[in-house]
Amino acid sequence: MGIQTTIDSTTDFAAIKAKQNVAWGSGDYSKVGVTLQITGEELAEAMDMMPSAKVLDVAAGNGNATLAFARRFCDVTSTDYVEALLEASSQRAKAEGLFVTYKVADAEKLPFTDQSFDAVVSTFGVMFTPNQLQSASELQRVVKTGGKIGMANWTPDSFIGQLFKTIGKHVPPPAGVNSPALWGSQDWVEDAFGTNCDIVSFRRKNFMFRYRSTEHFLEFFRTFYGPMQKAFDALDTEGQAALRHDIMALIEKFDVSTNDSLCISSEYAEVIVQRR
Repeated sequence: MGIQTTIDSTTDFAAIKAKQNVAWGSGDYSKVGVTLQITGEELAEAMDMMPSAKVLDVAAGNGNATLAFARRFCDVTSTDYVEALLEASSQRAKAEGLFVTYKVADAEKLPFTDQSFDAVVSTFGVMFTPNQLQSASELQRVVKTGGKIGMANWTPDSFIGQLFKTIGKHVPPPAGVNSPALWGSQDWVEDAFGTNCDIVSFRRKNFMFRYRSTEHFLEFFRTFYGPMQKAFDALDTEGQAALRHDIMALIEKFDVSTNDSLCISSEYAEVIVQRR
């Protein structure tokens, strides 16, 4: 299918993850992440898990899927390798009186035994791991036979997928690392999961980024979205201006607002697979 299914053994994934950890830990992703809450709720509805089901949220960030499943009385374990994001999620859970187990964990080496969970989920999280096939393998390892894996992943042609590409033109990603948006490709999902899992559904949906204006969006993301903050910080004044210009052009392409505000439509894939 033309999708990469091998791993470059020369890539230093540990070094890449260390840099990613710094990037995601900078700014305050929780302020961006909370705006995506509806995607976690919709995934929880689509997964249709029984109350008390054991659910693992991988690369959970500030807990959108975590809270959605906890609200449905599932037994949720929430993991991420950025502790500050788990702390933000914990504060949200406490505010609602929800019980969640939190654990700092690497999505490429989950600290759980085989077939520990009834479901494993991730919303715009595990797709950012550098060793994509390893993390896909881990999701399948820890879910029970007959259990479900549910994800929300940006697609390659989406606004966010194109934003990754635009930033990459100005600040190239590390060698050996593929676009996170591969996780939003049905061919890639079938290659990465099809040996052990059946594809239950692959639905293309749209999330609307709603901001006051283009300037508001850029300011908000430069301040709170670590990867964008680090990209701008890596450039000189001229480079920053060029990146800003290209992002503004991309925003204009995807803006579907019918008034003076900004509404960016970004496609994502809601994916559910079942472990055989």
